[in-house]
Amino acid sequence: MKQRLKVAALMGLGIYFLLFLAFFISHNVQGGPLKTGFLVVAADRGFLGNQEIDAVMDQFKRRRIASLALIGKDRQGIEDGYAAYIRRAVAELEQQGVSQFVVVPMFLSAGDALFQQYRDRIGQAIGHGNIQWAPPMAESYLTAQILLDRVEAVSTQPSGERLVVLGSGAVDEASERRIRNDLERLAREVTDRHEFREVGVHVYYEHGAPGHEEKNEAVDARIIRTAARRGRTLLVPFAIGVKFDQRMSMEGWMGRKFGQFDIALGKSLFPHPDVLTWLHQTANRYSRASREEVGVLIMPHGSTRPYNDGLERVVAPLRGRYRVEMAPGMGDPLILGQAVRKLEKEGVTRIIFIRMYALRDHMKARTDYMLGLAMDPPGDAHGKVPPRIRTSAVIERFGGYEESPLIAEILLERIMEISERPEDETVILLAHGTMDDEQNRRWIEVINDNIARIQKGLERPFRAIKAMTLREDWPDKRARALLRIREEIEQGNRNGGRVLVVSNRLYGSGPYQRLLEGLDFKMNGKGLVPHPNMTRWLEEGIGRIIQTMLPPASLEREAGETAGDESRRNHARVLKSEAPPGFRAGPRAADG
Repeated sequence: MKQRLKVAALMGLGIYFLLFLAFFISHNVQGGPLKTGFLVVAADRGFLGNQEIDAVMDQFKRRRIASLALIGKDRQGIEDGYAAYIRRAVAELEQQGVSQFVVVPMFLSAGDALFQQYRDRIGQAIGHGNIQWAPPMAESYLTAQILLDRVEAVSTQPSGERLVVLGSGAVDEASERRIRNDLERLAREVTDRHEFREVGVHVYYEHGAPGHEEKNEAVDARIIRTAARRGRTLLVPFAIGVKFDQRMSMEGWMGRKFGQFDIALGKSLFPHPDVLTWLHQTANRYSRASREEVGVLIMPHGSTRPYNDGLERVVAPLRGRYRVEMAPGMGDPLILGQAVRKLEKEGVTRIIFIRMYALRDHMKARTDYMLGLAMDPPGDAHGKVPPRIRTSAVIERFGGYEESPLIAEILLERIMEISERPEDETVILLAHGTMDDEQNRRWIEVINDNIARIQKGLERPFRAIKAMTLREDWPDKRARALLRIREEIEQGNRNGGRVLVVSNRLYGSGPYQRLLEGLDFKMNGKGLVPHPNMTRWLEEGIGRIIQTMLPPASLEREAGETAGDESRRNHARVLKSEAPPGFRAGPRAADG
C-alpha cells in the first residue's frame, strides 16, 4: 500500500514538473509571450533637438516599454562612439525584464551614414535575446504625410511654384542614391495632389565625407539656379537635422544661406505629431495584442435607414464579441476617419477592415490608399486623390462576400421562396454591375460560380438559372443591359415558362421593379441581408485574420542583417499579401 502511495506521489510530482516545464517553454521559446521593449535609436541633435526627441519619447513610454539611445559623431574627442549611451539604453530595457528587443531607427532613410555606422555596435550592445530591426521612417506613409504638411504650409499656388526637397546624411554615391530614392518616393505624396512647375530632390553629404564640400556646394548652386528662374521657389529641408539652438539649426542655416533669394523655406521633419503616430504604429506592429485590442470596421455601401437597419441585424451578433464600428459609404474619408479614431480611443491597436462589397476588388484600391496600405492613389481618382487616414493602428482587411460559397445558400433560399414549378422556371440572378467591362465580366463569373453551387444541391432542376447585371449607374451601359434582361424574361415566358427574378444585391432590389415594369415575372426583392450566412461570412473572415494578427511578428531575423536586407525581406512579405511596395512594415494577412 505504502509503495503504491509512493509511486502515486512520484507520478504526481512528475506531472507537476511536466506542467511547469511546458509553462516555462511556452513562455520562453520564440513566439511565446516574451516581454518586448523598444530601443529607439536617434541622432544626437543638440540641446533643442534632443528636447524635441525627449518629448516624443516621454509620450511613447506611457504606452510602451522603451528607451532612447542617442548616437552621433565624436565631436569632442571623448565620446567613445556614444557607447555609454547605447549601453545605458539597453540596460534600461533589461532592468524591466525585456528579452525581445525591437530596434526602431528614428532616421529618415536606411541610407543615412550615421545609422549604418552604428548598426553593428547596437547589435553587439544587446548581445543576447531576440532582436528585430524595424524599418526607418521613409518606409511609412505617415512620413509622407509629414512632408505633405510641410509643403502645403508654404505653398500658395503650386502651378507657379518650384519645389525643392532637401535631404542629408550621404557619404558616398550609394548612400546618396538611397536617400534620394526615399525622398522621391515620399515626394510623390505631394505631386499626386499638387502639380508644381518643377520638383527637385537633392541630398547633402555629411561633413567629413570625401568631397563633401564640393558635393554640397553643387547642391547649393542647383537650389540658387532654381530660385533664379521665374516663379516662386519652395525649399523644404526634410531631414532630422541638428538643432543646438534656434540659430544653430538646419532651418537657421538654410535661412542664412538662401535668405537673399526668393525662396520660401519650409520646416524640417521634426517636430510633428505624426512622428509619435509612426512610433506607436511601429510598436503595434511588433507587439503581441490582446483580443480586446482588436477592433472591427465594416464598410458597406450604406443607404437609407431601412437599408442600414437591415445591415445592423447582420452585424449585431458580432457586437458582443468585438469592438465594431460601421462606416457606410464608398470610402468616405470623413466617415472612415471618424470610425478609426473612435476605435483608437477605445484602446484598439489592430483593426480588421471589411469591405462589405460584392467582389474583393470593389473599393479596394481607394480604401487601401486611404488607410496607408498602398503607395499609389487609386487609378479612378481623376485628379481628386483622397486624403489619407493617419492612424497608429495596424490594419488588415478583406472583402468580396459574393465570392464565398455561403452566398449560394442565401440565393437558393431566395429562389425557393418564390418557386412553384422549377422545371418550368427560368431564374435570373440580377446584380448591380460595374462600369468597367472586365470587372463586370468577372462579376458575372462569380455569380455563375454560385449558380454551379446551387445546381449541385437541387432535387428538381430549373429550366435555367442565369447571371445578369443591370449596370444601373451608367445610362448607356444600362440601356444595353436592360434590353438583354428584357429579352431573357420574354424568352423565359415562352412555352409555358415562368420567370423568377432574384435580387442579387446586399439589401432590397433597388430600381429593378421600376425598370422591368410591364414584363411578366415574379421577383424576390429581399436581397442578401438580413441572413445568418452573411454574419457567418463576417465571422469567418474576422477569425481568419485574428489567427494571423494576434501572434507577434516573427523573430527569426538575425542581428547581423543590414537595414537594406530587412527592408527587402519586409517588402517580400508585403507583396505576398497585396500591401504597398513602397510602404513596408512587417507581415500582413492576405486580403481575401
